[in-house]
Amino acid sequence: MMERTEPPMSVQDRYFPDLTCFGCGPRNDKGLRLKSFLGEADGTLGATFRPWPEHDNGLGFLNGGIIATLLDCHSAASVVVTSEREGLVPDGTLQYVTAGLDLRYQRPSPLHDHVDLVAWAASADERVIVIDVELWWQEKVRAAATVTWKRWRPRPGHVGGPATAPH
Repeated sequence: MMERTEPPMSVQDRYFPDLTCFGCGPRNDKGLRLKSFLGEADGTLGATFRPWPEHDNGLGFLNGGIIATLLDCHSAASVVVTSEREGLVPDGTLQYVTAGLDLRYQRPSPLHDHVDLVAWAASADERVIVIDVELWWQEKVRAAATVTWKRWRPRPGHVGGPATAPH
């Protein structure tokens, strides 16, 4: 008799099941609901996203703002995995926020077919994590970004606490 194996759990579902982020929140019914998965032992993360007709840039391609959101949110998943692997956060919360997104659009991205995303940590320490992330279609990079995440700590009297969500 064959054993049944559970499908892998996405980073978002594992760490932030109640997140309402527009790009990657499992609990945002109107959001993109990006799901990122740990790749090989090299620490890369992968994701697949199928655009909706509403993501049209007006010319029949994927809107640049949607692309930016996908790259930012997929890099957030990489930050979570990297910070845990490096022992940078003691309690499993994401204590980093996007500080910069250097995005390069290289080719139009399809509106009618899925795109693939890949992300990996370029560098990581307690203060800053830098993630490289790419959006692929038909074996070509369509957009690439370097995303800088800085450690965030609330100041006394600040509303809220350490981030429990990717952004």
